Amino acid sequence: MRYPKNMNEEGAKGKKPKHTFLSRFQTLFSTMTRKPVFKRTLAIFFVIVALYALANTFFQSYDSSAFDSATFPFNTATASSILLAAGKSTFPAVKVYLYDLPRRFTYGVIQHHSLARGSRVDENDLSSLKYPGHQHMAEWYLFSDLARPDSERAGSPVVRVLDPEEADLFFVPFFSSLSLIVNPVRPPGSGSEKTAYVDEENQEALVEWLKRQEYWQRSKGRDHVIVASDPNAMYRVIDRVKNSVLLVSDFGRLRPDQGSLVKDVIVPYSHRIKTYTGGVGIEKRNTLLFFMGNRYRKEGGKIRDTLFQILETEKDVIIKHGAQSRESRRAASQGMHTSKFCLHPAGDTPSACRLFDAIVSLCVPVIVSDSIELPFEDTIDYRKIAVFVETAPAIQPGYLVSILRGITPDRILEYQKELKEVKRYFEYDEPDGTVNEIWRQVSKKIPLIKLMINREKRLFAKEADCSCICTNQTASRTL
Repeated sequence: MRYPKNMNEEGAKGKKPKHTFLSRFQTLFSTMTRKPVFKRTLAIFFVIVALYALANTFFQSYDSSAFDSATFPFNTATASSILLAAGKSTFPAVKVYLYDLPRRFTYGVIQHHSLARGSRVDENDLSSLKYPGHQHMAEWYLFSDLARPDSERAGSPVVRVLDPEEADLFFVPFFSSLSLIVNPVRPPGSGSEKTAYVDEENQEALVEWLKRQEYWQRSKGRDHVIVASDPNAMYRVIDRVKNSVLLVSDFGRLRPDQGSLVKDVIVPYSHRIKTYTGGVGIEKRNTLLFFMGNRYRKEGGKIRDTLFQILETEKDVIIKHGAQSRESRRAASQGMHTSKFCLHPAGDTPSACRLFDAIVSLCVPVIVSDSIELPFEDTIDYRKIAVFVETAPAIQPGYLVSILRGITPDRILEYQKELKEVKRYFEYDEPDGTVNEIWRQVSKKIPLIKLMINREKRLFAKEADCSCICTNQTASRTL
């Protein structure tokens, strides 16, 4: 029996099949792979492609900027602004435990300061105890920041934890700078009775309290943060807390084994004059150079007297002796807001508050202090906002003013624009200002802290010779 023809079969026999691109490539591939040279070439080609794909995947997923940010959170001003706008951090916030210190170390210091000045305070009403304004207020602002509700701390690089087991860092809120000035200076023989408050006793008591704490013992204080921004703060016990992260204004009174840029953080003084609210410009700044402060200082600050002698007769230069007072601050505000440059010579230590007064005044700082350390130098290039002059030439008659008169108006405007960009770093009241930047700087110390803690675990309880990274004591030097 014959079956009817299938139309598809008939068509297939009558026409040649069409070759697609894929079928042609397969035919070509099968023909060429018979050749040994082609096989080797093809193998090399596939190896190269595989290596390229692997490398491309690795570098895209491990971008260097991501590494920097993850290792050192909040590394730049731009990143901090983005995170503040987003309201949350891309990376886990550093966890800080706020010690609940005995009252004598916190509000008790404020109370004694008020009583020594004749004020009446209610010991049971903490709201009546107002922290007094002075140039070393970092201790108050950091304490207040951690005490605020989480809802008010959006964008902060750190988060407060209530369980110390969760903490990366431990903040010790002793008001060490205020403690120094609780008792006002009285002239000898004034007949005043013995003071009821002694700063040295409080320092000693604090260390004894810390030594009893489990978490201080665990790390020998290395993961603890202590504010000692006044150059004399904690001077009595500094050797017993030197392992901690110290927040200082400079290292003028500290030995290299007590403080260093490796483990500690430089914090700004609290500016004492009003922030300039105008824009950049020199039309209303008719004074070339301005300074108002104590003429007579100790140590490196002795340069002030020499500068007074050189500059007080110069045209367009205002240099005045003045102590801290409301009247002096008003005069200083007026002077800085109407001057192109503001002089910053060393004080009793290399730094002084007038640098930060000048920055918030958009008055270009002229820094004459050879050993000065500056806050946040990984973020701020101070050469863009200040003029640096070495001490030796600065005290030569005519040298300093000749440099300043040679700076063009356009260059002054460039300085002012940069000052306006960075001045938020020196405003403790700014939402993303000084406080957040200090916390960012402190957070960057965590890898070192962990390194030192782990390192000491293997040293069989040997006492380290220094508070920062020590050199290898067993290494021998050869020539």
